Amino acid sequence: MTTVVDDILHRIHEACRDEISGAVADYIPELAAVSPDGFGIALATSDGYVYEIGDTRAPFTIQSISKPFTYGLALADNGEDAVAAKIDIEPSGEPFNEISLDPVTERPRNPMINAGAITSASLIHGRTAEQRFERIRKAYSRYAGRELTFNDAVYRSEARTGHRNRAIGYMLRSFDIIAGDPDEAVDLYFRQCSIDVTAADLAMMAATMANNGVNPRTGERALSPVLVERVLSVMTTCGMYDGAGDWVAKVGLPAKSGVGGGVLAVLPGQMGIAVYSPRLDGHGNSVRGVAACRQLSRTLELHFLHVPRAAASAVRGRYTVAEAPSRKRRSDIEQDALAKFGHRARVYELHGDLLFSGAETAVREIGTLDEDLDALVLDVRGVDDVSDIARSMFDDLRTQLAAKRCHAAFVDPRGVLGHASSSIDPKDPGGRVFGDIGSGIGWAEELVLDRYCVGPRQPVRISAVEHPVLAGLTEEQYARVEAVTDTRHYAAGDVIVRAGDPAAGLFLVLVGEVSSTYDTPDGFHQRISTLSPGMSFGEMPLLANTPFLLNFRADTDLTVAVVTVADFHALTVDAPATKLAVLGNLAAGAYAQMNIAIKSLGQFGVGR
Repeated sequence: MTTVVDDILHRIHEACRDEISGAVADYIPELAAVSPDGFGIALATSDGYVYEIGDTRAPFTIQSISKPFTYGLALADNGEDAVAAKIDIEPSGEPFNEISLDPVTERPRNPMINAGAITSASLIHGRTAEQRFERIRKAYSRYAGRELTFNDAVYRSEARTGHRNRAIGYMLRSFDIIAGDPDEAVDLYFRQCSIDVTAADLAMMAATMANNGVNPRTGERALSPVLVERVLSVMTTCGMYDGAGDWVAKVGLPAKSGVGGGVLAVLPGQMGIAVYSPRLDGHGNSVRGVAACRQLSRTLELHFLHVPRAAASAVRGRYTVAEAPSRKRRSDIEQDALAKFGHRARVYELHGDLLFSGAETAVREIGTLDEDLDALVLDVRGVDDVSDIARSMFDDLRTQLAAKRCHAAFVDPRGVLGHASSSIDPKDPGGRVFGDIGSGIGWAEELVLDRYCVGPRQPVRISAVEHPVLAGLTEEQYARVEAVTDTRHYAAGDVIVRAGDPAAGLFLVLVGEVSSTYDTPDGFHQRISTLSPGMSFGEMPLLANTPFLLNFRADTDLTVAVVTVADFHALTVDAPATKLAVLGNLAAGAYAQMNIAIKSLGQFGVGR
């Protein structure tokens, strides 16, 4: 099944596919023979999940993308000071194959140009040339999470035509930058450039860098965190050669390109990106690769100067409505249906800053759930900031779910996801927005019950004689209660009693719904329970002679039967048996409500 992120990659792939400017590298005969139209994009997250589209499994040689990885190995072998004595870390502003050194330091300006890369290769430890190359290949393989192979045909082609690189090698030897045989150093450089990779491999290699040097799939460390930081710093300023400044401004990711058509980019702590497309621009960078990375950075808001405060997963909690039901009274048949089918309605609690990375973890998990869903509730009360791409991703997710007959709703009292109001239709795929989690869970329960509950549902209207508080009364006892009962009507939104009001009587719900709420310090109404026909309220202030602790507000047009305080107390003298029967029914109802409340404690953060 395609996900929201897959759809984004598809759109970017389509947008860049018709860009056919540039040409393949022709100074290496084997590279000149490749098809110029290959095009693939891969994105690997820091937990090892790979999204890909196009020719992401087509092998090509790594070429100059090898440079940061060999530089990292040279740092690990020799230490930062020893390597710095041989290679500077300043942008060159010159083509990658310039035959020159810094006029002041007489060292290669950075490890991303050929002079610096050949020097890095000369610093790799090993008794023989074969051992040194094998250490390089093994190091690259740790980043990729699989054994990479050597392309002998490309190596021989480079070795036959690499005269400029040999000139660079002899220049380095003449300045004592290379201590040994320059031909050996240049040959090792040719070999490292001739290792085959795919765009999917490069994305995982980049994700390993993003994950502080640990491969997110294998768990194997490829480089220490302090050296990852140094390598990424140099990639930021020098990785795209004399086009590095434009890259940093428009893409804003540490990156490296290669004349084989690859581009690798890293968003530290979050993801790695790779693009394969062989047509190159005048800087030696993939034309489509640069274009795709620009669009990815802009669309997903990846520029490294715009980072979230929390790079961890945005998902704080997840549960089904069977595990944490609403506090709405249900019939036994309804409760049985929710116990059996409640797993088909899930709640996700999100938190932190939602930029692309945080949103991706959530939409990926939800979008790839094995079981079918009928209802999804996204609780974003704990979210601080939301980017435009995150909003778009959740809107796309909701559309995808609606196509599968799964309805989605947000618990978003502050409107952080940009939805200020609900659809009027509770099943509209456009979605609902609720101010509290209880309402959202109740909505999800209703969807499940509508589909799977077989048998009588909780009634939407009852008469006073059918109310459970009056159940079991004799005709004479019911007549005594009816004589002191007043029927009252309220419109949706009416406040019936407020917290702090004195006892006002016993309220028996006959038609509609009413909610108990409390006012939070930040001005919101937190719903505690929803009462429907057959439920009651006001009994605790009535019996204990205490003020109301909660507000009671009509959710819909409401009809209640009310026994006033004076009339209820008068039953003690006038009809004690009747009052005792009513009290017994109230106690049974209170026990049932307590059982529901205990199961729903988790939705208000208890134990989470």
